[in-house]
Amino acid sequence: MHNYRKFKDYHIEQLRDLEDAKIYLSVALAAYENDEDIDAFLLAVKDVAEAQGDISKLAERLCLTDEGLHKVLSADGNLQLNTIRKILYELGFKLSIEVRENRLQASL
Repeated sequence: MHNYRKFKDYHIEQLRDLEDAKIYLSVALAAYENDEDIDAFLLAVKDVAEAQGDISKLAERLCLTDEGLHKVLSADGNLQLNTIRKILYELGFKLSIEVRENRLQASL
């Protein structure tokens, strides 16, 4: 008999590795840039938060309740850049800006 485990458990286990988490967040952010689907990016942040430790501890470090953190990371939440920066920082990441390959030359 085969021992199977749930994909979610496997996925969270993989995201404990910071490099895997970084790739996952980067792909989710790139997808958001393409289709403006913020839900996928927020789900990625939640998954990484779950993998990197206790959501309650993260909420506490951000001076939020568990419910408050879940609300911020929901589609209906009022996510602000400063909040996402703080969340990513607490998870061990930082925001950065890169030059697009297909950028238009600006004439200033």
